[in-house]
Amino acid sequence: MLLRISAVTSLAMVGLLSGCSTGQLVARGASPLINNGVVAMNRETDLGLARASMPANLKMLEALLIADPGNAVYQVQASMGFYGYTLAFVETGAEPGDRDRAASLYQRARAHALVALDQAGMSETVLTGDDATFRRTLAALNADAVPALFWTASSWGKWIELQLDDPARLAELPRVEALMQRVLELDETYYHGGVHVFFGAYYGGRAPMFGGDFARSARHFDRAAAINQNKLLLVEVYRARYLLRQMGERDAFHATLTRVLDASVNDPELNLANALAKQEAAALLAQEKDLF
Repeated sequence: MLLRISAVTSLAMVGLLSGCSTGQLVARGASPLINNGVVAMNRETDLGLARASMPANLKMLEALLIADPGNAVYQVQASMGFYGYTLAFVETGAEPGDRDRAASLYQRARAHALVALDQAGMSETVLTGDDATFRRTLAALNADAVPALFWTASSWGKWIELQLDDPARLAELPRVEALMQRVLELDETYYHGGVHVFFGAYYGGRAPMFGGDFARSARHFDRAAAINQNKLLLVEVYRARYLLRQMGERDAFHATLTRVLDASVNDPELNLANALAKQEAAALLAQEKDLF
């Protein structure tokens, strides 16, 4: 009996493996290494080292995706990586070419996330197609789709933000908002409450006459801070950058960013994000006179 079960199990494994190429098997076997690499990067405190090492990690991910292009987990990790690298080290460049490069890299992050979103049940054709089909498909997605939804919307939103003079890009914003609204419905805690940070900036970065809502923005920032227990300093940096600046609250802007610089957070998984938050807080404080 044991021999029969063993034989059946072996045949089943052969059947499973026969559907995968050698390249796919190698790529999927690298998953623990990739996951550990993400953890190690999140724990990094030296921004220079992070900046130098991230491109190699991103290219390794893309190499694995050549072997296993349908790997939704890798696609999400690639999107997250390109988004983070661009936000931290490219978009902040002072030269016009840096903004062009940033827009291109955000588009690349979006492309990776779109593959994962397609695997979750929404193709790019539906994403950009007629509204009724888009809304119906979006409503049918479950919590498994949250990572793909979040990183598609995040990278898409930043791509649009760098091209606000293009009416075609502005017309896409309602779809970005809809994707994030679905994330909010399915899992508001994903990525340290990142969806609330998005909506905090979304409603806080515009005057009320252009669709801004300062009270709503503040509620989203407060909720993000509650979800991550005030450990993600970027929440307060974005509160200052988008909401307090738009409101003209210079004293609160200064005090908020100063608290970020003075903060000490005991959470190694947020080392890199918080180092970047402190860097941006210092840069915003240096621009304070010009911003108000």
